[in-house]
Amino acid sequence: MFNILSILAKYIFVFIIYMFIFLIIRMIYLDINQLSIEKNLNGAYLKLLNRLDDLQYKLKDSYSIADEITLGRSNDNDIVIKSPYVSKHHFKIVKDEREFYIEDLNSSNGTYINGERIYDARKLKKGDIIKVGELEFMFMDMN
Repeated sequence: MFNILSILAKYIFVFIIYMFIFLIIRMIYLDINQLSIEKNLNGAYLKLLNRLDDLQYKLKDSYSIADEITLGRSNDNDIVIKSPYVSKHHFKIVKDEREFYIEDLNSSNGTYINGERIYDARKLKKGDIIKVGELEFMFMDMN
C-alpha cells in the first residue's frame, strides 16, 4: 500500500512541477507579446490595467487613439464593453490641437479620472487613470 501511495505522490509532484513551469513560460510569453504591442503603438493610446483573465467579456490590452474614440456597451462604439456597469455610450476622447480631452456622455455610473468623477470635458495627461465600471485604463501619449 505504501508503495502505491509513494508512486502516486511522485506523479502528483511531477505534475505540479510541470504546471509551474507551464505557468512561468506563459507569463513570459504574455510579457513579450505585450512589449511588442506597445512598441507598435505610436501617439496616444489607452492601456487596460485590469487582468484580461478576470473579465467575462473580450477586450484588447490597448486601444490606439487617432482623433476620436468612443467607449460603451453599444456596438457602434470604437471600444465595446459588454458590462452592466457601462452605459451604451459612456465616454469619448477627442483630440484638439495635439491635446486630448475626455467627455462623459451622461453615463449612469460615471467616468472617473484619477478617482474623481468628471461631469464635463477634461484635458487628459499622460498617466491619467480612467475608471469605467470595474475597468481601469491608463492614458498614454507618446508624442
